[in-house]
Amino acid sequence: MSRVTAEDTPLSARKKPLPPRTDRKTAILDAAEAEFSAHGFDAVTLRTIAARAGVDLALPHYHFDSKDNLFVAVFRRRAEDLNAWREAALTQAVSAARPGAPTVEAIVRAYLEPLLKGEHLSEQGWKNYYALVAYVNNTPGWGGRLMAESFDPLIRKFLEALRLAIPGLKDKDLYWGYHCLSGALTLALAQTGRIDALSGGVVQSENLDEACAHMVRFMTAGFEATQSGAPAKAARIKSSAH
Repeated sequence: MSRVTAEDTPLSARKKPLPPRTDRKTAILDAAEAEFSAHGFDAVTLRTIAARAGVDLALPHYHFDSKDNLFVAVFRRRAEDLNAWREAALTQAVSAARPGAPTVEAIVRAYLEPLLKGEHLSEQGWKNYYALVAYVNNTPGWGGRLMAESFDPLIRKFLEALRLAIPGLKDKDLYWGYHCLSGALTLALAQTGRIDALSGGVVQSENLDEACAHMVRFMTAGFEATQSGAPAKAARIKSSAH
């Protein structure tokens, strides 16, 4: 019989040295974040998470009671930081524009830059969390609930700022425009590498700073087009009639 070595054991199943008691809850959250982001909710067990965290199986039950509660706790943990960063950026954009309205570009920057720029991007935990956000936002069972609970109160402030920036903006244009913005951001956060292959290496999905620069220009132009799109279309039709 061949001997099974540590190298033969999947990383997620290997036990690490037991963390200090005060850090065990954090270790569980970190391990759950890594497992959920890599495998989704259904494929992960509390046993796998406990093994990765290097703690007894009873501890995830003790701290979170269930896998559902642990998943929610993982998702909400970093959402608080993101909301704080974004709200500060939006407040600054609105204050800087007074007594006038903020520009669309300033609002879009406040929405994107806190997530796509910064020292936090070098941390593996944040990369795991961003992949988890992408997963949740594309999962009907979790997306409507967790995204709404965690982010919608702040997102409504961004939507109101866009109303100020674009007088007369129709509700459909506002919400579909936000849908496109949120979807593009989610895809960027996923960092799947697909755009790398599609572009032949010209673009790298991990280059979030570059992604941010392109998204700011693209999304700003999209929102601003709602002001001039209808008249421009009418003008083209009138011109073609002659």
